[in-house]
Amino acid sequence: MGTEMVNVDEIPFPPQIAITTKPLSLLGHGITDIEIHFLQIKFTAIGVYLEPEIVGHLQQWKGKPGNELAENDDFFEALIAAPVEKFLRVVVIKEIKGSQYGVQLESVVRDRLAEADKYEEEEEEALEKIVEFFQSKYMKKNSIITFYFPSTSPTAEIGFATEGKEESKIKVENANVVEMIKKWYMGGSRGVSATTISSLANTISTELAK
Repeated sequence: MGTEMVNVDEIPFPPQIAITTKPLSLLGHGITDIEIHFLQIKFTAIGVYLEPEIVGHLQQWKGKPGNELAENDDFFEALIAAPVEKFLRVVVIKEIKGSQYGVQLESVVRDRLAEADKYEEEEEEALEKIVEFFQSKYMKKNSIITFYFPSTSPTAEIGFATEGKEESKIKVENANVVEMIKKWYMGGSRGVSATTISSLANTISTELAK
């Protein structure tokens, strides 16, 4: 593994991050964007950090090319379910109000939970806390949103850091909400960023071939 920074749309991402004692490797990256009248507007750059051991949990896809894995939602289900630490680093490219981001996250997660028939009061409360957490934030360019998913519990820690302010964090303890946040960023064909999904598939395909 090199120590060179990996540039994702001119935003540097470290090739490894250690949240606990285990170093996690940058196995996928990409951007979220939208095209309006042929003009591409980029919102965030995303880095997906996973324990390198995840490859051991995905052996059944050995030999499959990345472009095939990118379209295989079962592969991403297995990746999300693998009992390894996962960490998402999302860097703001186009500034946005925290409330807008929070509401977007809430509506995506809520819709997916409702579809899976898992949207009850507890889920609603957990989502309200997340919306509240982002409500007062202002996401200027280069602000960083992080999602840490430990390997041993179905929880998530969401962090927000912006220049000149101390990092703030919130813990999400509702397993259903946590699962849908993972699926929003790492969920195959329905993931928020096609470039990230394709990058993850290609990197893991290469790792499996070793």
